[in-house]
Amino acid sequence: MSTLLEPGQIEAAASAPPFLHLPPATLFDVRAARLEQLAEGHVLGDYLRLVARLCRIQQQLLAQPPSELPVAEERQRLCLSHGLPPLAADSLVREGPWLAWLQALLERFDDAPTGPPGQALEQLRQSDESQRKGWGIALLGGQYDAVPAALVPFIGAALQAAWSHWLLSLPGPELKPTGSLAQCPACGAPAMAGVVRNRGRHNGLRYLACSLCACEWHVVRVKCVYCESSKDLRYTNLQDDRHAAGKAPLRAECCPGCDSYLKQCYLENDSAAEPLADDLASLALDMRLDEEGFHRLAPNLMLAPGGG
Repeated sequence: MSTLLEPGQIEAAASAPPFLHLPPATLFDVRAARLEQLAEGHVLGDYLRLVARLCRIQQQLLAQPPSELPVAEERQRLCLSHGLPPLAADSLVREGPWLAWLQALLERFDDAPTGPPGQALEQLRQSDESQRKGWGIALLGGQYDAVPAALVPFIGAALQAAWSHWLLSLPGPELKPTGSLAQCPACGAPAMAGVVRNRGRHNGLRYLACSLCACEWHVVRVKCVYCESSKDLRYTNLQDDRHAAGKAPLRAECCPGCDSYLKQCYLENDSAAEPLADDLASLALDMRLDEEGFHRLAPNLMLAPGGG
């Protein structure tokens, strides 16, 4: 039976911004290209190129997934009916279906790099499933001291590839906001950064990008995503002669109320900006904000805090 809407309801439905912006099937190739672009002349160029290489492998895994969606339809429906993320990271990481993705990633990384990355690969290859699962649980739980820093990008890449594939495999996800603005409605992981979009019906809207599955969900602009205050927010960027005042493609929204910040990409200023890539390339901004007393609450699964 269809539901008739009153005129006021029709107007509200028509004007309501789309809640979701799902990642493209080429997510990791897009990310890799941005990382390769940003690596040119960058002080962290070698690291950005390593992450780009991981992204290329992530894209291969999306094309040939080692495992299918581990959440049955009934479980999906149950989660959605209770407003819970259907791909809940805290439970699926313990159940372990993502471990097949880590093994596949290690097999595809056949030309081992030298130095710490090569040593990290060898350590991962020598580890057993229980150890790998423990590292994944710790990484998603923010327990960075329990994961060797050099292992983080490899474990993070496997986790991201698995959850992004599962997100894109959900049949028309009808996701709803969680209890926290900064929590992903698909998997429950925290946001990594914000993206102010510049095209079509998403134009001018802010979406938060999930650190795990890359789902993006709408949150109104000029509001702290952690304490929900809109008072005295300030926007800070890396001073760069390439950009006019107010035209930086990446700025941090800093909240004096809770002393936190969240980086945001402005696609109208650089349509090629990509949350994870631009976040890694702007670690100098994190250092400056840390010195000013602001705290970062947004994880980037390709880098352990202090592990650059």
